[in-house]
This record gives sequence, C-alpha cells and structure tokens, in this order.
Amino acid sequence: MRVLEHPLISQSIGTQRTLTSLHFGVAGARPKVMIQASLHADELPGMLVAHHLRLHLAEAEASGKLMGEVVLVPMANPIGLSQTVLRSQLGRFELASGENFNRLYPLFADWLTEADHPIAPQLGPDAATNVTTIRAAMHAALDRHPPTTELDSLRHHLMHLACDADVVLDLHCDFEAALHFYTEPPCADTLLPLAALMGARAVLLANGSGGRCFDEVLSGAWWQLRDKLAQSHGEAFVQAHPFPQGCASVTVELRGQADVRHDLAQADAAAIAAYLVHLGVVAGTPPALPPLACEPTPLAGTEVLTAPHSGVLTYLRLPGDDIAAGDVVAEVIHPVTGQTTPICASVNGVLYTRHIVRWATTGLDVGKVSGKHPLRSGYLLSA
Repeated sequence: MRVLEHPLISQSIGTQRTLTSLHFGVAGARPKVMIQASLHADELPGMLVAHHLRLHLAEAEASGKLMGEVVLVPMANPIGLSQTVLRSQLGRFELASGENFNRLYPLFADWLTEADHPIAPQLGPDAATNVTTIRAAMHAALDRHPPTTELDSLRHHLMHLACDADVVLDLHCDFEAALHFYTEPPCADTLLPLAALMGARAVLLANGSGGRCFDEVLSGAWWQLRDKLAQSHGEAFVQAHPFPQGCASVTVELRGQADVRHDLAQADAAAIAAYLVHLGVVAGTPPALPPLACEPTPLAGTEVLTAPHSGVLTYLRLPGDDIAAGDVVAEVIHPVTGQTTPICASVNGVLYTRHIVRWATTGLDVGKVSGKHPLRSGYLLSA
C-alpha cells in the first residue's frame, strides 16, 4: 500500500488541511477502481466500511492476488469534518461558500471540446487507445483549470484520483434508509452485480440528475462527450472513432446516518471485496450473484412525500418496505388540536429513505418511494 498526501489550498493563514489516499496494487494496472467515503462528512457509515475494506485490500495485495489497482480515500472531506458547530457536525455544505460538497464538479465533455484543446483530432479507430487518450486529456484539462479555493482544491484532487478509473464507488448514506444506489443507465450493467451483492433495495437511474455531483460527472463525461462529438462532427465521426463507456460510477447510500455498526460495515466491505473479484481486480473465483432485491427504476419516478402541515411526525412504514399506492407511510399530528393527517403514497415501489426528524414543518420531505414511471423532470436532487 502506498499512502499519498494531497495538501489543499489554505483557506486562511495558519490553517492547512490534507486529503489522504491509499493506493493498492501497481499504479496503472487495470481494472482501476476508486472508492471514497464520506464526501458528505456527516455521513459516516462509509468510513467504517473503508476501515474494513482496507483489510481485504491489504490481504489481497500481500498474497499477490491484486491484479488491478484500487485507490481508497477513507476520509474524502477533511473540510467538512472540521465544521463542528455547537457540537453538531455540519458536513453537507461548506460553511464558507454554502456549496454542497457533492455538487459543481467539472463537466469534462465541455473541457475536452474547448476550441484550444479539442479531443477530436486525437482520436483514432481503436477504441481502447481512444479510452487512454481521453483519460489523459481529462488529467490535462484538470491541470489547465487549477483550483482557486480550498473547496475547489478538494474537488480537483478527487477528480485527479478518479477520472481515469474504470469503476468508482462513492459511499454515502441518507437520514434513515435502506441501502440504495444512484447511477446512470450506461453504468447499470457494470454495477448491478454490486447491487445484488450488497442487497440494494432501490437502484435509481438518471442520465444527469442535476447539480454535477461527483459520480455523475465521471460517468457522464463519456456519453456526454460522445453526444457533443456527434453534434459537432456527425454520427459518422463517432462511429469511426469509437470509445466505450469508460467509467461506471455510482453513489452507494449505505442506509442511514446512525447505521455505523461493525456487522453492517463488515458485510458491506465483504460484498465490495467480492465485487472486486467479479471485476477481475482481485484474482479468484467470481462469486455467485444473488438475485437483485429490487428492480431498477428511474430517479424521475421517485415520489417525494411531503408534510402538508407542521406537527409531530410518526412513521407507519420502515425503510426498505414495499409500498402500494394508497398505503399510509406516515402521519402528522397537530399536538394542540389533535388533527391527524395521513401521508399516503400514490405509487407502487419501495420506501427507500425517510427523514430523521420527528417534528415536521410544512413541506418537509418526509420520505421517498421508488416508482416505476417518471413523475418529475429537470433537477432531481435534494439540496
């Protein structure tokens, strides 16, 4: 294992934060997998999974079974971890800018089609060579656009670590939730075996959900670049200069914020380790894949249940429950008048996440149900 330190831009005189990455296997070996934990710094289950996963990786490396390269970032957000206010961890938004730590990553397709640095003349007829060329161009583009703030430098280093990976796992969690995935349709075939191994109860698919989140800019770079080249050079050019989906990336939501338990983390780490064997990153007999615990559904089909008025919030259904249209998921109770209002689903699906608070303000997002048919369009993410 190699340990690399990546100093961030100092935000203020007398302060300095550093991002640390752990590198297993030979640099440049394929397949390359990048795994990071707790980009939202108050979402801690991923850190515990990374703790157990590094033991699997160290064992594979020591036994000569690590055929590819794995980059593990066990603590992806030192900025957010420092943001403790009145003993509460505020790790989702940077306090200096108000920006979400998992938004505003670079649009590589735009950078690779800049007038002064077009990728098109560098492409040829061999798909594998084109993948290598595009990955090198991504690194060069990052260096052409140096960061100017501490948060930008965090994004910059994470992108350098991830942009040439075949598979990227971004480990998050929700308030209270069943394990679920967010990914793009071109990545589904690569990532559904991991969903099966981890027992995901929802796999939400969207080609660009909005916000330029970490995982989507990595997978999106490839299909977006293909689309831009088709528009500017024609479909015939794309056919003559092919390249596959060079990165399959996913946000893995490891249940809820309070699910920081060794048994869960050990099981998740073992599932990821088995997936690395499935990918050929680690030598061994590929695991038998269990059946998927859910049917992939469009993220646009998610029904967001909201509180119609304020009051005490009580849930009647648990994360991971199958929900039928008309089912009462929760109730909001007015403590003075006794008014009790049921909150009902209007779609069939899985209640894959619910809120952690029990006092509802009007309009609070109470829970999400994974419906099969699109209900929404445009920006699909929460804040």
